[in-house]
Formats: sequence, C-alpha cells, structure tokens
Amino acid sequence: MAFIFGKTVTLSNGFIRSHTPKISVLQRLMDALLIIGAFRLIGWFYEVPPENYQLGFAVITALCFYAVGQARGIYGSWRISTIKSEFWEIILVWIVSFSLILVLAYVTKTSANFSRRVVLTWLVLSPSLLVVARLLVRMLLHELRRRGRNTRTVAIVGTSRVARQMVEKINTMSWTGMVFNGYYDDLTADRLPTEQTSALSGDLSELLVLARDGKIDVVYIALPMRDEQRIIDLVNRFSDTTVSLYLLPDSFIFELMNARWISLDGLPIISIYETPFYGVDGWVKRIEDIILSSAILVIIALPMLLIAFAVKLTSPGPVFFKQRRYGLKGEVVHVWKFRSMTVCEDGVNIPQAKQGDARITPLGAFLRKTSLDELPQFINVLQGSMSVVGPRPHAVAHNEEYRRLIQGYMLRHKVKPGITGWAQVNGWRGETDTLDKMQKRVECDLYYIQNWSLWLDLKIVWLTIWRGFGGRNAY
Repeated sequence: MAFIFGKTVTLSNGFIRSHTPKISVLQRLMDALLIIGAFRLIGWFYEVPPENYQLGFAVITALCFYAVGQARGIYGSWRISTIKSEFWEIILVWIVSFSLILVLAYVTKTSANFSRRVVLTWLVLSPSLLVVARLLVRMLLHELRRRGRNTRTVAIVGTSRVARQMVEKINTMSWTGMVFNGYYDDLTADRLPTEQTSALSGDLSELLVLARDGKIDVVYIALPMRDEQRIIDLVNRFSDTTVSLYLLPDSFIFELMNARWISLDGLPIISIYETPFYGVDGWVKRIEDIILSSAILVIIALPMLLIAFAVKLTSPGPVFFKQRRYGLKGEVVHVWKFRSMTVCEDGVNIPQAKQGDARITPLGAFLRKTSLDELPQFINVLQGSMSVVGPRPHAVAHNEEYRRLIQGYMLRHKVKPGITGWAQVNGWRGETDTLDKMQKRVECDLYYIQNWSLWLDLKIVWLTIWRGFGGRNAY
C-alpha cells in the first residue's frame, strides 16, 4: 500500500519494474530541473536576475549533463551500483558538462556577462543537489525493498564457488532488492559433492517452468567454462522465457573479459598482459600529463624555491636527490626529489625509511610527511619519464627483491610510474615492512592498469588533493 497524491494505492512487486521507462525519463527531467532551478535560485539569492540568454546557457548545461551522463551510464539501473560509485560519476559528469559550457561562453565572448559569485556557487550547488536527490530516491527504493516491494527473484544454475559467492553478495546487499530462490542443476547426485547436492532446489526443467510462469526474474549461469555446450543449450532454452540471463565466469575468465580483444585478419586474439595506453589513449594520457604538470609547476614554483633554500640552509649536501628507479618497460629512469636525508643512497642494498630513521633530517621529516619532497617529480612528468598518476616507482634494489617474491610485480611497469596512484589514495603508501603490504600495493597498481580511464585518473587526483599528500604511513 502507498499514499500517493491523497489516494491509497496498492503497489505490486512489479509496479516500479513496469514503470521503469517512465522513471528513467523522470530521472532526466529531475536532473535538468535541479540544474536550471539551482541557477535561477542562486541568481535570486544574490539579487542578480539572469538574462534569457544566461538561462539558455543553463539549459544547454543541463543538456550537456544529460548527454555526457547517458554516455557514462548514470541513467542505467541503480540496483547493483553503489551510491559511492554513482556519486563520483555525477561529479565527473558535472565537471565535464560545466567545462564545456565555460568553453562555449568563452567562444561566444559572453563569459564576462556572468556573475562570478553565481557561477562558482552554481558549480558547487548543482552537483550537491544531484547527489542528494539520488540519495533520497535510493532511500525510498531501499525502504520499498525492505518491505518486499520492487524485488527481483534470482536463481543460479550451478553450485560452484563463484555461485556461492554470488549468493553471499545477494544476502548481504539487501539494498539491491534481489531475493535468492535457489540453486538448480541437472547433474546427478553422484556427480556433485555432498554439500552441493544438498543445496540444490531442483533441476533445470523445474527452473524453466518457474521462469515461464514469471516466478523467476533473473538467472545466473555459474557453470565451468569447459561446459561450453551446456551453457549454449541453457542460453537457447531460456530464450523461450522473459528472464534476465547472466553468466558468472570463473576468476580466470573474468580477467580475460577485462582484457583487450583484438583481431588479426578475422582471427580473435585476447591480450593478457599489455599497456592500456595504445593509440588515442596514449595521446590522451600524455596530454593529460603535460597539462596537469605544467599547471602544477606554475603553482608550486615559489614553494619549490623556498624548500630548496630551506634544504640548503638546514643541512650540508645537495638540494636535490636523484635516484634510479624502474620506469616504463622496466627501463631505468632517474627520479628527482628534494633531499630529505643526510645521505644519498642508490646502491644495491637500500634500507627503506622507517619511523624515527636517523638518516632523515628534521626538515626532511616534514617534507616526507607532507610529500613535499616529491614536488620535483612534476619535472619528470613534463620530461616524459613519469606520469602524474600511475604506480609509485620503487628503488631498483627494492624492485629486484620484490619481483622474486610477488607474482605479477613487474606488470606495474606496463605503464609509466606516477607521483600518486590508486594504491596511495587507498592507504597503501609509506613503508612496506611486510610482504602483505607490498602485495596490497601491487594489487592496487594492477587494478589501476586494468581499469584505466581518464575518469579514474581525475578521481585519483581529486582524492589525493582531498585527503592530502601526507598520511599516517608517510615518514
């Protein structure tokens, strides 16, 4: 039951499902109204009534947000996406849309006609309203799903490890509104482990009957990839139903699905290990590095000069410290830093810096804690030996040690090393006094390489600024 516009209405479990296209349209209208309405509201608040052409810019911004958002998939189903991931998508889509409108205002020579206070407030208020609106909608959907509305009944073919992992996700993520019905398989009891046999709810014929009767909404196939013919037969049999059908691959196949698929004269080839920066993506990454490093070097020029004087005055030795690190393709590059120690070690055995390390100068301790010692590396970025975002480079001696201990360690060098990276914004920076810590850092680095996008780079840069360059593990 629900109370809508003064009337009591009974909502069936499929009410929202049957109105999904309408709700999708309402999402877009809501976004447009919030963007345009925020612009009008801010103008009223600052007593700067917008002209008609200025309102036109707000409308164009709303259209840009819709177009970019559509391309980024923010108007798809929210059922299995998290509010955190959607939050970042909205922020990034808004930044792109806002940037496009700034370019348009500059080209049409109308930028001077806009109030800076209005524009800056709009820049912050609009995405805030968009996020809050989605949060409220999610809260409403969560409450409906808690009451058993807007749910999806899920069945799984197979009882493999990945199938059981899926059930754990369904049971712990109640906000998705997915309700697990059971496992189904045609294998006889003597061909399945005892614990898997007892978990079965029925065979595939029974599942097909439930699917045709509309009692099952979603089916996940969790069979081994070697059972290719069984999977093909299942796909064909379920084509006679209206269920949503998905394939749950094992971990190896999942990695392959994230890999790049190429064709050699019609022959399909799967790339297992490669750099993500082929073709246009390579140019995008390099342009990003040049723009960011140039802008940042202009901003930090004076602080770098002051730090250089401070290093020279507080301890004997050079201002800069140059150390060999492995870069792209495992080739040695020279990385620049402000000297933070009384020694400049670059040998075969280099002990990692530890808390209270006697080699670190008093000023060096501050520089390392705040990561200000790494500012000269923006020169490395401009030169092309490093990127703003990428796996942090390790000393050559440490590289040789860890490549023997951690499988896939050298895959970090499929891309240029970076000043900040996915590992650093997730807390894996500073001393790696255990193998497990380095393993976690490498896992983050490989995740970045496999999932690189301009959006991910911008997210990492934002998180680095938001959380600060320093951290509790930096010394």
